[in-house]
Amino acid sequence: MAERSTTPAIGIDLGTTYSCVAVWRHDRVEIIPNDQGNRTTPSCVAFKETDRFVGDAAKNEATRNPTNTVFAVKRLMGRRFSDVSVQSDMRLWSFKVIEGDGDRPNILVDYQGKQKQFAAEEISAMILTKMKEVAEAFLGCTIKNAVVTVPAYFNDAQRQATKDAGLIAGLNVMRIMDEPTAAAVAYGFDSNDVNSAVKKNVLTFDLGGGTFDVSLLSISNGVIEVKATAGDTHLGGEDFDNRLLNHFVEEFRRNQRKDISNNPRALRRLRTACEQAKRILSTTPETAVHLDCLYEGIDFYSTITRARFEELNIDLFKKCIETVKRCHEDASIDKSNIDVIVLVGGSTRIPKVQQLLKDYFGGKDLYRSIHPDEAVAYGAAVQAAKLSGQGNEEINSLVLIDVTPLSLGVQVLGGITSVIIPRNTPIPVQKEKVFHTVDDYQSEVWIKIYEGERVRCEDNNLLGQFLLSGIHPAPRGETKIIKSFKIDSNGILHVSAEEPISGEKKQITLINREGRLSKEEIDRMVQEAERYRIEDDQFKKKVLAKNSLEDEAYSLRRLMKDEKVISKVPSGYLEYTAGAVDKVINWLKHDVPKDVYVYNSKKKELQEMCSKLSEMSL
Repeated sequence: MAERSTTPAIGIDLGTTYSCVAVWRHDRVEIIPNDQGNRTTPSCVAFKETDRFVGDAAKNEATRNPTNTVFAVKRLMGRRFSDVSVQSDMRLWSFKVIEGDGDRPNILVDYQGKQKQFAAEEISAMILTKMKEVAEAFLGCTIKNAVVTVPAYFNDAQRQATKDAGLIAGLNVMRIMDEPTAAAVAYGFDSNDVNSAVKKNVLTFDLGGGTFDVSLLSISNGVIEVKATAGDTHLGGEDFDNRLLNHFVEEFRRNQRKDISNNPRALRRLRTACEQAKRILSTTPETAVHLDCLYEGIDFYSTITRARFEELNIDLFKKCIETVKRCHEDASIDKSNIDVIVLVGGSTRIPKVQQLLKDYFGGKDLYRSIHPDEAVAYGAAVQAAKLSGQGNEEINSLVLIDVTPLSLGVQVLGGITSVIIPRNTPIPVQKEKVFHTVDDYQSEVWIKIYEGERVRCEDNNLLGQFLLSGIHPAPRGETKIIKSFKIDSNGILHVSAEEPISGEKKQITLINREGRLSKEEIDRMVQEAERYRIEDDQFKKKVLAKNSLEDEAYSLRRLMKDEKVISKVPSGYLEYTAGAVDKVINWLKHDVPKDVYVYNSKKKELQEMCSKLSEMSL
């Protein structure tokens, strides 16, 4: 049992389009509403001249300030700038992505009067900080510990990038948890199947804003065991929006002979309209898209039917079903033996997706009782309660057995990948394999680590490499090299290589591979995040002080209209006071942000005038 923490630990679903935070409290999971009263928060950050917004306020800035409003940053996490998916997304984003050090994608925005570059981890950290603040405001205490979820098909780099983002946000990420596993936990508690003696095979179908996961799990007697997982870290609601966006951009080009693809504001407005149309089409067969002055004063009006929307995306929908098939075949479980199909993620509301899934399983009903937008945060909160020792007996006895989504291995002679840990191996896990030298009397060997399912190394993803030197020189094939792979409970890989005769050993935790953030970069970003937090706090104090001064000015103006005051206070003093009030109100309308001291000083002057007026009218 975990040592009990003195403060609550929270569960955060860090989503592509929306994020959600939950906590175990009062013997149940509570989804925490944000400052707008919403139970999910847009994963969006907007930068302005003097301040920045995160969440709902940022999304409201999107059409006015498109080039400095960042969204869907989860699609950049742990990826290279040269990645085909990154290049494809960039063409339809209103903000700018440039190549940073080590082929990393950096977001370029105008902030505080100058151009500023942010890594994807920094933007994600801002969103995590927002969710942390939402929880702190709700719970009335400082939050340090959290479980953060990721798609099951996130690779090592993407998982580490998410953990880095948590560190930058000032969070102790207790566990990186797979989203489908979290959803299965939510299902287990919602259906009361988690402690049932009857074993159930549960398939979670998680189609969110930017990622897609399928996991097949067995649930019985408090044990949730992942049998297999499959997915696509670049498939979701954003892609369906993009298909609509491309459709309407082409329609505008065809009808008006105008290309809006290079106009950030027009693209942002049209994208927002496409997202709304997609949502409406889940409940109605047809909807209209109408935007005044979309481009060069030209209005845009069009209609889209559900049938046309489905036609535009049918290949993506079918890709989802192919992934389902791969998942249950990997688990060696026939689809007829799957007892429950759980829908998770906002994009599972699309009728065609539900129809294809139901048809594939021969008409089996889909489980829709859990909230698709909140299920992942719910499961993360349960895991957080377990790890912090704050759960009840049912939670503390819960056992989660996850799997690694991709095969992991090393390069051997001929550029071939030798798999050490096959995909869908339960984690945590440690495995080793013995290799031999390939040259006579060689004294060193490069260890290159790959993830993926292809035979040739160049077709897989290089995670990292290191040199093992000082090994015992001997004829080819006589010296043994023992290579050990260990995956921890977060799904992060640790690799070591040892030559027994010489005793030479080297190990690596795949954190700082090429393209990943270094410790120095993370430390710098942590410091910057703290500076931004202080700046945000100062800005909020200025706004509150300004609002308070404005309230005082208008209160004084109302007081001067009181009949009692007018009859007893000399007209000369009333004119003087009215002039002072008008001057302050005019100053408030045209000023730039001032120090809190300036606002408070002016407020004190008005309060003294108000007090004097009150005394004179007695």
